[in-house]
Amino acid sequence: MRKDSEYQMRKIIDCHCHVYPEKIAAKAVESIGRFYDIEMDNNGTLDDLKNAGAAAGITHYVVFSVATTPHQVGSINRFIATTVEAHKGLMTGLGTLHPDSPDQKADIDELIALGLKGVKLHPDIQGVAIDDDRCMKMYEICQGKLPMLFHTGDFRYDFSNPDRVKHIMDTFPDLKVIGAHFGGWSIWEKATEELKEYKNFMVDCSSSLYAISPEVAKKLVREYGAERVLFGTDYPMWSPEDELQRFFAMGLTDEENELILHKNAERLFGIE
Repeated sequence: MRKDSEYQMRKIIDCHCHVYPEKIAAKAVESIGRFYDIEMDNNGTLDDLKNAGAAAGITHYVVFSVATTPHQVGSINRFIATTVEAHKGLMTGLGTLHPDSPDQKADIDELIALGLKGVKLHPDIQGVAIDDDRCMKMYEICQGKLPMLFHTGDFRYDFSNPDRVKHIMDTFPDLKVIGAHFGGWSIWEKATEELKEYKNFMVDCSSSLYAISPEVAKKLVREYGAERVLFGTDYPMWSPEDELQRFFAMGLTDEENELILHKNAERLFGIE
C-alpha cells in the first residue's frame, strides 16, 4: 500500500458495506458473486471488514444488509443495530425494508427506534421495480425522515434504471436518495446525464472504479459535484485498499477528496 500523503487523511468513511452474521456470511457472499459473476475479494464477516478496512486506513463504516423476503426485515435490522451498538464510533447502520411487508410503517418505526440512519434497498436482488407502488409507499413514509440508499442500474434488468429513479425523484422532492454506483451500475454515464440535475440525489462511487477509467470517474464526480458524492467499497466485493488506490487515481483536489471521503457522509448520516 502506498504511504504518500493521499493516504494520510484523518478520516475515511466507507459508506457502502454489506455485512452478515458469521453463520451465513459465506453463503451470502457466494450468492452475490454468482449474481454478478464477479469473484469476491472478502468474506463478509465483521472481523474481515474491520481488518481489511484498517489495513487501508478506513476510519468508519456504514453497514447494512438486504432483506430478500419480508420476514427477514426485523431480524436483519436488529442484527445491524446490535452490530453498531457493539462498535460505537466505528460504525453507522442502515436498515432494510421489503415491498411485500404486511406493515411497512411498523417496520420503519422499528428501524428508527433501533437508531438506524437510513434504508438500503436492492431492487434487482429483491426482484421489484424501484418505483413499484409498493415501494412508493415506503418513500412516502420515509421522506423527511430517512435517506434511502438504492442499488441503481444494471444493463441486464429494468428494476432500478435511471427512468425509474427519476420517477421517484419527481414524486418525492423531499426524499433524500443515494444512488449507489454513480447512480447506475454498468450504465454510469447514461445515469449521470439523466440524474445529475436532482439536487436531493447523491451517489456513491462503489463498484464503479474497477470498470471505468479514472478520467471518466473524475468527469462523473464533477458532473454531480463533489458535495454529492460518497466513497464506498461495496465490501465484500472489493478490497478497500484497491478501491482507495482507484479513488486517488482520479486526481481530485484536496477539497474534493475531503468531501467525498468523509465530510458528505458526516453531514448526511450525522456521523461525528
